[in-house]
Amino acid sequence: MSPIPTTLPKFLWYFAKRYPLYCLGFIFVAIAWATNTSLVPYAMKLVIDRVSSWDNTGSLFSLVIFPAVLYVSLGCIIGTVFRFYDWLYLKAFPKMKIEIIEEMFSYVEKHSYSYFQHNFAGSLGNKINDMAKGAISVISHLFDYFLSRLLALVIGSITMFLVHPYFALVLVSWSTIFLLACTITFKKAQKYSEAYSESRSTVVGKVVDSIGNILNVKLFAREGYESRYLRRYLEVAASKDRDQLWYLLKVKCFYEASIISLDIIMMSLLIYQRSENNITVGDFALILTLTMFLIEGFYSLALQLVPFSDEVGTCKQALSIVSPKHEIVDSPDAKPLQVSAGKIVFDKVNFQYKKGQKVFTNKSITINPGEKVGLVGFSGSGKSTFVNLILRFFDVNSGQILIDDQDIKTVTQESLRNQIAMIPQDPVLFHRSLAENIGYGRLNASEEEIIACSKKAHCHEFVEKLQEGYQSLVGERGVKLSGGQRQRIAIARAILKNAPILILDEATSSLDSVTENYIQESLTLLMEGRTTLVIAHRLSTLFHMDRILVFSEGKVIEDGTHAQLLDLNGHYAKLWEMQAGGFLNDPTDEDEEQEGEED
Repeated sequence: MSPIPTTLPKFLWYFAKRYPLYCLGFIFVAIAWATNTSLVPYAMKLVIDRVSSWDNTGSLFSLVIFPAVLYVSLGCIIGTVFRFYDWLYLKAFPKMKIEIIEEMFSYVEKHSYSYFQHNFAGSLGNKINDMAKGAISVISHLFDYFLSRLLALVIGSITMFLVHPYFALVLVSWSTIFLLACTITFKKAQKYSEAYSESRSTVVGKVVDSIGNILNVKLFAREGYESRYLRRYLEVAASKDRDQLWYLLKVKCFYEASIISLDIIMMSLLIYQRSENNITVGDFALILTLTMFLIEGFYSLALQLVPFSDEVGTCKQALSIVSPKHEIVDSPDAKPLQVSAGKIVFDKVNFQYKKGQKVFTNKSITINPGEKVGLVGFSGSGKSTFVNLILRFFDVNSGQILIDDQDIKTVTQESLRNQIAMIPQDPVLFHRSLAENIGYGRLNASEEEIIACSKKAHCHEFVEKLQEGYQSLVGERGVKLSGGQRQRIAIARAILKNAPILILDEATSSLDSVTENYIQESLTLLMEGRTTLVIAHRLSTLFHMDRILVFSEGKVIEDGTHAQLLDLNGHYAKLWEMQAGGFLNDPTDEDEEQEGEED
């Protein structure tokens, strides 16, 4: 699939070209409407001319039957054409909207982990939805208003030229000036619209952020503060909205003054030409009616510039989420990762989040197949960064990370992460059923397999007590469950995944001591035969590790078993003494990538 274009015209064409027959149908409708705009006044002209020329001889009915039937038939035909348009709309646009959402979502989710740290989830979702609605609106406006009105101008000008060239000259001259003015005002209105759209998107992001942190709001009794905090952004959005509406008010006044001037010129010219007997009464009616139809069409077109500029501005602002290139991409010849043993090697790795802010310098370390390795150190020491580089959430600046002698930059990201199971310190669940959340570890798992893994993770005990059992919804981010319950669901999910490499980030930190003992048994079985990395602050959980790596400021300053490190009487021994003595509170191991950004 070709990449999504980042400019609005190309973006619209990228999706519209998939529906060539429907586009031709929309063009046909525009032509039919434009033709009808001139034919209706022409039929009226024929009726009036024949009625006015009737000399009371012969049948008036037979004299006007053809133009009268034409006049009525045009109404029926255009009604049928409009229903055909409705059919085209319902066949093409709902499907196009789905495709826009799917492809934009697919593009956004391929961004690196750091991208989502710097963008509100609610704002991203709002932009995707805005793009889907806005693109459909822009395309329909182009067919419904712009194309149809321009065609009406061409056909109407030809019709007026056949009556008298003066009328066509006036119409073309006025239309040229009017459309030029519309183009100029549209570009400026678009800038106002983009500014308002951006501020509105920011408001949505702030609302989602506050609601997503409602527990903190309640705990600190900050409902009033959050309302005041949100109001600052609402006032900015309201100011941008007022600027846009004030400008559009002035534009509408200009449009109406222009239309009144055309009315005056046309009426004066009609009266003069009729007084000189250069046109018939029917011609008079034709020009007057056609002018009225065209003015109505152009005025509606001008008024549609208001929502059109708003939609264009919204779409351009929404396109900002597909403008940035993906930070981490698979190489063109990337192959699936094949893990037979699970050996992990850091070979002279250099990494920094920002220039001049190095985390790892020339780091080389080997983790042997099936080895259970503990990672210890204060927050910001490099433990989570070490793990995130293995998962390729970030790319190293230089050096290599190898798994079974395969550079992870040369394999697909999907295959890499399929070979690694991770249990995070603070697992976040989907607002889906418990079965779906556990089954996320292996999508084709049977219900029996899900329950079996749930029992190993000691989830089954609380799940079977729920009214809906495994079909119970867990709420947004798993809010309906306790921290320990979410942790056990994450463990069950990792057990089900059954990957050869296992990463535990304080996997039992949210559990009570009794449940932790049960879980430790399950985790010990899960670690068996797997290369395992365990991030831990409670050093007591690392007794049975084959090795313990002690991190400090991005360096591994100590490496050995629990007993060996105690004998060294170094950094680890001091940590152990402090914890054993109760002087060291367990710090929360936040994502080092965020710490790296903030330090």
